[in-house]
Amino acid sequence: MLTLFSYPGLFGVADNNPYGLKVFAFLRLCGLAFRHEHIVDTAEAPRGQLPYLLDDDRKIGDSDAIIAHLIERYRLPIDDGLTAAQRHTHLMVRRTLDDLYWVMSYSRWKDERFWPRFRDAFLAEYPSTDAATLDAAREYNFKRYHYQGIGRFEPEAAYQRGLADLEVLASLIPAQGFVFGPAPCSLDAALYGFIANIHFFEIDTPLRRLIATRADLVAHCRSIHEMMPASPHR
Repeated sequence: MLTLFSYPGLFGVADNNPYGLKVFAFLRLCGLAFRHEHIVDTAEAPRGQLPYLLDDDRKIGDSDAIIAHLIERYRLPIDDGLTAAQRHTHLMVRRTLDDLYWVMSYSRWKDERFWPRFRDAFLAEYPSTDAATLDAAREYNFKRYHYQGIGRFEPEAAYQRGLADLEVLASLIPAQGFVFGPAPCSLDAALYGFIANIHFFEIDTPLRRLIATRADLVAHCRSIHEMMPASPHR
């Protein structure tokens, strides 16, 4: 049995971290049976990062490595129809999502305008988590942002990076269907992991406001969302 270990869900999505939600969406799109364990302790995770997958006795970390492992081991056809050019686009979009991650995370943990809403929503959804734990996680994230670089930006400059990323992503979504055709591929799961974690979150960040103006991006997100209701909290 496959077991996905990832952060807790929030605001109706199965994981409040886009990388875990990306893998969750991929598993659902491929119809693979799996257990979903929500955790916050990363001590057992490869490289100390979530998500990770347990496949029998093999532990795999990193969302891209997890998906590559699943495609190879279970001979999944989800990306079989992609051309070489589409696979190159696939990689470049994933790197754009990596850039967007830092801005999205910054909006929750660092921006004083939005941090209280994120903190209060998390504590309301998971009352067993105490405020001190979130405060410690916030301090840890401040260090990550500083060393990555996004923490050295003023808020509006940071958001300009994320807004530029979203504009590019929105341009890739067709009026109908999915990124590369009428059926979703693994890139659609990746996009959902990130866009859902902005669109469905009831936190009115600049990123969320921009998504609300891009009908195709919203429709893509909601179409994938309808395929995968959030798993129960564990």
